[in-house]
Amino acid sequence: MDKFDRAILQILQDDCTRPVAEIAERIGLGSTACWRRVQKLEESGLIRRRVALLDPRALNVAVTVFAAIRTNQHNADWLEHFHATIATLPQVMECYRMAGDTDYMLRMVVPDIAGYDAVYKQLIRVPGITDISSSFAMEQIKSTTQLPLHYVPAS
Repeated sequence: MDKFDRAILQILQDDCTRPVAEIAERIGLGSTACWRRVQKLEESGLIRRRVALLDPRALNVAVTVFAAIRTNQHNADWLEHFHATIATLPQVMECYRMAGDTDYMLRMVVPDIAGYDAVYKQLIRVPGITDISSSFAMEQIKSTTQLPLHYVPAS
């Protein structure tokens, strides 16, 4: 990855709808060369997909909940069942398997406490969950989808 690839990725992270010609002009490449680089970045998996970021308030899901989950089950069958359950919950935006006291951390969006309670009731149906500790975000200080690119070694 060189400076052009990093520049392309930075621009696309900011706005993936920018035309290739505009990106090429901003970074000093020809349109065809820039398009080929974008294609290569997609084929290599560095660009996983292009999405639209929606406004949670406008969609009535402005309450963010973080749920720390503990389980006493640490086997493949349980893991598969838990993953399948999480996949069915559209309110779960992110799910991480953790090291330490918490086994899983979920970030969810819901309209209100009752919306979270409905998700909570689905989660407690999963056998083996021993604790769910939830925290509600009071204010979002920073939220970004842009990954830092300065760690990528220059080629």
